[in-house]
Amino acid sequence: MTPSAERVAGAARHWLEAPRHGPLILGLCGSQGSGKSTLAEALKSALEAEGRRVAVLSLDDLYLGRDARARLARTVHPLFATRGVPGTHDTARGVALIDAIRAGEPVTLPRFDKARDEPAPQGDGVPADLDLLIFEGWCVGARPQDAGALAVPVNALELEEDPQGTWRGHVNAALAGPYADLFARIDRLVLLAAPGFEVVRGWRGQQEDALRAREAEGTQVMDEAALDRFVQHYERLTRHILIEMPQRADLVLRLAADRSLVSAFQAERITACTAPARRRGAVASGPA
Repeated sequence: MTPSAERVAGAARHWLEAPRHGPLILGLCGSQGSGKSTLAEALKSALEAEGRRVAVLSLDDLYLGRDARARLARTVHPLFATRGVPGTHDTARGVALIDAIRAGEPVTLPRFDKARDEPAPQGDGVPADLDLLIFEGWCVGARPQDAGALAVPVNALELEEDPQGTWRGHVNAALAGPYADLFARIDRLVLLAAPGFEVVRGWRGQQEDALRAREAEGTQVMDEAALDRFVQHYERLTRHILIEMPQRADLVLRLAADRSLVSAFQAERITACTAPARRRGAVASGPA
């Protein structure tokens, strides 16, 4: 495992030993290209090797399909045709899944087919009585911005395609409503903190290069201009997360531009993990 994965695994082992009711729900937040999906799978493999029952749910697998997003694009704002931001996920399904897992029930985790831009017809079965659910995604655990922060566009996309702030206002309202309900079910929150949004464009470009090399000729891959526009959809909230979330996350891993681990900070909770940690305050114990 990488140093980042080892650090999260150590924290997860500690949290799993704490008294709790039902499985531990571990939120893993990281910008596009930060390595969160790879880390989640490494953590799953390591803990399963120790006899733990572990599953991974990606926020990406809760995406709404094309038709549902097209309705949002018609009725709210055209930018909702692009999947990714709050408002383009099936949060009710996420809530139902996590509640069923908490109750010790077997479930089928959804999968989203990005090539088809539609939910996959079949998901992955998860047995009853999990020990740990890793819930990963680029904005997992995010909180809304203050209304005043929405007034000034952060990039050309917002300035030219959302001049009235309708799209970003709806995204913010979704974070304050159904996404807050979903994220309240997280017990512990880990943040993979990029050194700044400036590196995210490069990280996302590396993902696109890998896709280009892996997929057959003719597969749709974004060119540089399309990629520049695409990442602007995520800029506002990514910048907000990097400022706001470190103050309350249970574990913050600060990454260098090459994704190597620079430092780690872990908060300690006064109470045992018997209720979602997002509803409790954090007491920082100092650098880990």
